[in-house]
Amino acid sequence: MNKHNKLVDISLDKTLADKKEYKRRLKHAQLQLLRIQRYIYTEQKRAILLFEGWDAAGKGGSIRRLVERLDPRGYRVHPIGAPDCDELQRHYLHRFWEKLPPPGTLGIFDRSWYGRVLVERVEALCPTKRWQQSYSEINAFEAMLAADGVPIVKFFLHISQEEQLKRFKEREQDPFKAWKITPEDWRNRERWGDYESAIDDMFEKTSTKTCPWTGIASEHKWYGRISVIEHTVSVLSKSFKLSLELPPGWHFQAD
Repeated sequence: MNKHNKLVDISLDKTLADKKEYKRRLKHAQLQLLRIQRYIYTEQKRAILLFEGWDAAGKGGSIRRLVERLDPRGYRVHPIGAPDCDELQRHYLHRFWEKLPPPGTLGIFDRSWYGRVLVERVEALCPTKRWQQSYSEINAFEAMLAADGVPIVKFFLHISQEEQLKRFKEREQDPFKAWKITPEDWRNRERWGDYESAIDDMFEKTSTKTCPWTGIASEHKWYGRISVIEHTVSVLSKSFKLSLELPPGWHFQAD
């Protein structure tokens, strides 16, 4: 997957229709990620996975499959919501600094510091001058982490407006998912064009050589999930210079 500078660069027609192929690739990628996690633990390394995307684009489902076979002691998922009163009195990056992964662990952010240039920009929750300054602040923050040996994998999960509407309606009818849909989700949907502009600016100004954005086509959930995990494996294995060939005597069998 390449660095993306515009939402239109992410082709939404990609699918993975074969269930057996999906399960085979999922299990294989999960095994590779587990081996990377063991390396992170034994060598006391750190890594960060960061997820942004449209409401109902599949961030939660992708994260669940990503951590499904990992040792739960070796990662932490941070679901990011609105800052509380105390956090509002501090620099916006402070609450994320406190959540950075300790040595030997993987930190996963379900939404992130990019809220500053997305929701806070679109909803006018901070002055224009401040969110405009945030691009360079975020780049410096990520560059500092990368220089300290912490790879950062940044995903944006993309779906169409039509697919989002379909998923919203399905959630409303599903008693296990109804809690996921809120009046705020419907209100955000009305600002789709404003968010598109903010996302394109975010890609252009913060997709750096060290920490590029990777757009994930999530119109088809299986394809999106596989893309997330396989790309994570690719980036982290290269960052840590790992060979993921199975050791002699190991046998991998897909379900």
